[in-house]
Amino acid sequence: MGTSRASLTCHGRRTSTVSVAMLLIAAPASAVGGEIDALLFGSLDAGAATFLTVGAKLGLGPLDHDGFVALTSVGSGRQRERGDFGLPRTRYAFSAAAVLGYQWFFDWGVAAIFSGPEGSIEMLVDPRALAALPAAYGLRLHGEIWARPTENTLLQATAILGSTRSSLWTRLAWGYRAWGAHIGPEVSVYGDETGYRKWNLGLHATDFAIARYSFRVSAGLQTESGRRRASPYVALAVWSPW
Repeated sequence: MGTSRASLTCHGRRTSTVSVAMLLIAAPASAVGGEIDALLFGSLDAGAATFLTVGAKLGLGPLDHDGFVALTSVGSGRQRERGDFGLPRTRYAFSAAAVLGYQWFFDWGVAAIFSGPEGSIEMLVDPRALAALPAAYGLRLHGEIWARPTENTLLQATAILGSTRSSLWTRLAWGYRAWGAHIGPEVSVYGDETGYRKWNLGLHATDFAIARYSFRVSAGLQTESGRRRASPYVALAVWSPW
């Protein structure tokens, strides 16, 4: 079932470097004052599929200055679906990515671009058998902008191109500073060569802190190819200097 496979792949792309990397690019400037050369992060994305990711952002120098940076991540997820003859089965996915890039700090915010390899492997499990699908490898191109149009507002944009499935994932979010976080709407769109499409529309609360940990939570509705009705999604991201 190509649609289900694409859905889980989309979750992996969203959480492997997107939902947290867009925070990490700007976090040193807004949350940490000293020289930091590493940040650790984790994220959980739950909707039609569930995906958990952990990773690190590493700087070849302080992360709150212009310079080269690397993002590495590994993740795994699962999704329940219908297989042959309508029998229930579970699809498991495992992914990894390592991208190298450069970030620029401006008075209005931060911009960055990354590229590097990505790979994934999937398994299908039903009551009768377990089948491992061939591993897929490709190249990822990842761009981010984190802008502050005013002192209390936030505008963030992400685009990720992947050659593994000839895919494009984009996200746009706006927020106003209130109750210790930037709160506002978010929208994301995913599409790939299989014809699969996915749209998310929701609300987010970004960059609120508890002790040395910073968080982002979001929730909303998603629609995707092959499904007649919209379904809810929730996401949680956490990051901290190391």
